[in-house]
Amino acid sequence: MTMNGKTALITGASSGIGAAIAIRLAAEGAGLVLVARSEDKLQALATLIGSQHGRRPTVIAADLSRPDCATTLESQVQAKGLEVDILVNNAGFGTYGAFEDLPAAGDQEQIAVNIAAVVALSHAFLPGMLARGHGAILNTASTAAFQPAPYMAVYAATKAFVLSFSEALWAEYRHRGIQVAALCPGAVDTGFIDRLGSASVRQTAVFASTLDAQTVAQHAVKALNSRAPTHIVGLKNWLMAQSVRFSPRSMVSLMGAAMLRPPAAAPQPRPR
Repeated sequence: MTMNGKTALITGASSGIGAAIAIRLAAEGAGLVLVARSEDKLQALATLIGSQHGRRPTVIAADLSRPDCATTLESQVQAKGLEVDILVNNAGFGTYGAFEDLPAAGDQEQIAVNIAAVVALSHAFLPGMLARGHGAILNTASTAAFQPAPYMAVYAATKAFVLSFSEALWAEYRHRGIQVAALCPGAVDTGFIDRLGSASVRQTAVFASTLDAQTVAQHAVKALNSRAPTHIVGLKNWLMAQSVRFSPRSMVSLMGAAMLRPPAAAPQPRPR
């Protein structure tokens, strides 16, 4: 896909992977619509991109946990006279810890942002792409999409949805000029980790080694230019994602628990 002259809408663009993708797409010549909750951060990024590339992105502050987020955002985009050629559903967050200790409201918000907003925004902007005969949707999933993740149970389940949803849309629309792909990085050193709410998470096997957001952004552009529905970042992550397909589900779940278990949460002995 030629990015030059296209308009890309990126959610979760205020920092981390979203900001890195925005900078990368701007360098490829795309116009940008930056979406996130924090307008101050979006404006700062828009100023940076404008100074580097001579074209200031459009900024829209939005709360993607709201049920009406997609219709509101679509109306704002139309009011600015813009057409979205590339939709990057990147916004998302996770929670970490024993399931019974996590606030139920936080998990519901996580489902709203990670799943409901992705579906709603795809409904909002896909018809315009089809009418024009070209477009792309890139959904940020995760390597957590390929197996259960104890202590991050809801997050992994939402990313499994994103992966399945992306692959299904890819099969529906690949012959109609629309590229749909799921971007699946491993742990990335961004504010996402800090928002998990536990300093001990960096001591787990999953988060002990991380990617940088710029590397993931490079793979995001590759995914947009690819004809494949799934783009796993890194050979090691690809091998791990494939290996779980041939392992008993119980073993995969137990391995996930061992890799993500909080350091202080040693397994309890089974009663005799």
